[in-house]
Amino acid sequence: MESSNSSNHQLPVASNQSPIKIGITGQAGFMGTHLFNYLKLKEGVELIPFKDEFFSSKETLENFVKKCDAIVHLAAMNRHEDQNVIYDTNIKLVNDLVSACENTNSTPHILMSSSTQEIRDNLYGKSKKEGRELLENWAKKNNAYFTGMIIPNVFGPFGQPYYNSVIATFCYQLTHGEEPKIEVDGELKLIYINELVEEFWIKIQQTNHKSQITNHHSTVERYEVPHTSVNKVSEILEILKSYKKVYFDDGIIPKINNSFELALFNTFRCYFPNDKFPFFLKKNTDNRGSFVEIIRTNVPGQYSYSTTKPGITRGDHYHTRKIERFAVISGKARIELRRIGTNEVVTYYLTGENPSFVDMPIWTTHNITNIGDDDLFTLFWINEPYDPNDPDTFYEPVRKENSNK
Repeated sequence: MESSNSSNHQLPVASNQSPIKIGITGQAGFMGTHLFNYLKLKEGVELIPFKDEFFSSKETLENFVKKCDAIVHLAAMNRHEDQNVIYDTNIKLVNDLVSACENTNSTPHILMSSSTQEIRDNLYGKSKKEGRELLENWAKKNNAYFTGMIIPNVFGPFGQPYYNSVIATFCYQLTHGEEPKIEVDGELKLIYINELVEEFWIKIQQTNHKSQITNHHSTVERYEVPHTSVNKVSEILEILKSYKKVYFDDGIIPKINNSFELALFNTFRCYFPNDKFPFFLKKNTDNRGSFVEIIRTNVPGQYSYSTTKPGITRGDHYHTRKIERFAVISGKARIELRRIGTNEVVTYYLTGENPSFVDMPIWTTHNITNIGDDDLFTLFWINEPYDPNDPDTFYEPVRKENSNK
C-alpha cells in the first residue's frame, strides 16, 4: 500500500536517461486507471496514452506499440453471458498486440495481467493462461522481455460493482440502500490496488530503459503476485457493515486496526453518493452561546484550523491514502472535489451558521474557497500527521482551466 512508503521500492532513474515510455492497454479500466494515475507521480516516466478503440485500427495499434518501452497489457473481458465470447475476445486482443509488435519490429517489455483463475476450469481462466503463453512465445522468438503477472483478487476505490469484485459490490450496496447477500462464503486472497500497481512498477524498473536492453536474450517470467491479506467474505462484509453504521450513518471515524482495514475503509468511502455531504452537525445553543461537536474518532490524527480571507482558495491537491475532514465553523465556504482522471466537479456549500463537514475521498483533488465577506474559519482533521518526507499530498487543480495558473 501507499502507506508502506512505496518510494522505498523505487529504483532510481539516472538524470541523464530519457524517460521510460509506458503504455497501458485497458487504461480506462479499474486497474488501468489506478496504474496510470500512480505512474503519473513517478519521475522518469512518460505515459503513452491508450484508448480502447486502438484495437480496432491496425495502424493506430502499431503506432502505439512503436512508441513504448514497456506495455502493461490489462485490456480484457471479464464477464459475459457467453463464456466463448470472453475467450475469443481475450485471445484476439493478445494476438492483435503480438501482430502489432511483429509488424513494426518492436520489442517493448510487455507485462500482462493474468489471474489465479488460470488453474480453474473456465474459459476466462483458459483465455488468461493461453494469452500469457502466446506472449511468452512472442518474447522468446523476438528476444524480448515478458512478465506474466498472476494476480490474486484485487480491490480498491472506483471498482465497478457487480463486475470487478465482491468488495466493490458490497460497498455500493451498503451506501445505496441495498442489502448485500453472500452467495459463497469463501476465503479470499486479496491485494489492494495501491499495492498491485507498485508491483507493476517494480517489474517495469527491473528492465530499466530500452536503450540498456538492446541485443539482449529474451527474458520470460511468470510472476505470482503475493496476496497481502486473507479474509472470508462474511468477515469482510461485517467490517463494511460496521463502517456503514459508525461512519456512513453517524459520521464517526471508525477504529482501524491494520493496513488492510485502512484500505477497506478508503475503498468504502469512495462509493458515497454525492449528496451524502455536507454532513450537518448538531448545534447546541443556550444563553451562554453555542457548542458543536465536530468530530468523533476511534483513531489518532492531527487537528488544525485555518482562517481564509474572502475570495481566497486553499487546497487543489489530493491524497492516495489519507482520511481528511473539512468542517466549517464560521463564515461561508465552497468546497469543490474532482476525482483524478475525470472531469466532473462536485460542489458543496457550507456555512458556520449551520455547521457541517465534508470528508475527502482518496484520489480526489479538492479545495475550499471563502465565498463570504468575512474571514472563513475551518477546522481540519487528518488521520496522520504531516511528514515532509512522505507527505502523500499531490498538487492538481480541481478545475482544469486553472492548471496553467
